[in-house]
Amino acid sequence: MDELVELTRDLVSIPSHEDETAAGDRIEEWLRAETDADVTRDDAGNVVARRGIDAGESLALVGHHDVVPPADAQMEDGEYAVAERDGRLYGRGTADMKGAVAAAMLAFRDSEVRDPAGDAASELVFASFVGEEVGGEGARAAIDAGFRPDYAVVGEGSTGYSAPGVTDVAVAHKGRRGSTITARGEAAHASEPEAGENAVYRACDAVDVVREREFPTTEVLGEELSGSVAVTGIDGGSAWNVVPATCEVTVDERTVPGERVDLEAVEEIDGVEWTVDQDLPPMRCDDDAFAETVLDAARDAQAAAPELVTKPHATDAGWLSDAGTTCVVCGAAEPGEAHTDEESVSLDVLERCYDIYRATAESA
Repeated sequence: MDELVELTRDLVSIPSHEDETAAGDRIEEWLRAETDADVTRDDAGNVVARRGIDAGESLALVGHHDVVPPADAQMEDGEYAVAERDGRLYGRGTADMKGAVAAAMLAFRDSEVRDPAGDAASELVFASFVGEEVGGEGARAAIDAGFRPDYAVVGEGSTGYSAPGVTDVAVAHKGRRGSTITARGEAAHASEPEAGENAVYRACDAVDVVREREFPTTEVLGEELSGSVAVTGIDGGSAWNVVPATCEVTVDERTVPGERVDLEAVEEIDGVEWTVDQDLPPMRCDDDAFAETVLDAARDAQAAAPELVTKPHATDAGWLSDAGTTCVVCGAAEPGEAHTDEESVSLDVLERCYDIYRATAESA
């Protein structure tokens, strides 16, 4: 589909790692020119378009137009370089996730609006958020302003999970809770360590508590999802001959729906505090009929046999799910493509995603 390739190239060429305004402008401009939808741009920079009637069930096709900073090789004359070879499009944001945004824009335009449950005409929504790569800032702003579709297909990567090249449907993904353990003691000369209270020792005791925690596991629509927790950094001490008064430990926890590791237990150690720095929610699909609707669309769009899968990475689907929207994740990106210096996306898979999004919107 030449139109899909050209729209993807157009979006990818627009820098959006520091300022998403120009990319949002292009998406808004296209939607106003190509559809009869009600198109809005909120104060955060999110672009939202609506078609159909605001009654019954609503379905949203959701993406984001911000990207992580490009590598030097991905820049050309102040814009992002885009290259096509061997059936793939290369460039920052091709996989994560302007290709899926383009597929969703075209599917939004071309779909006959139907209720996701198959009963009556309803509302079809397209949304492209800002700030996904920095913690879902756009999604949170939209939700705070009342964005709550009944269903959403979030176009993050789900290709290559069950088998290489197969576009699956993710019914759950992990969240991320990043936290800091701060241990405080009392400084002393290292020649008389008993005169102080070693903060590093207290921090090490806290690390032992973290190491003893069991990883949570849950099941979503028959698919198992396991979390994890790991100490990823430690920083303490000011000089080789001083007993340290403070020490900080960073912890990365991958959360699963409904479960958290009880890291609060470290505060049972004298002089130790625990603070949460970031908490990106996990996602779980709470409606097996909707998951099967999208899976049926994925089956019809490819010769392979897609499956319901889980995804290790947090996405804006976590924020939407947390706010009450029934979500799945389905998109073109494959494991290992996003954020790389050679980021690329399969053009055949982008067309497949267009077919999946449109069939889901038109399901009856």
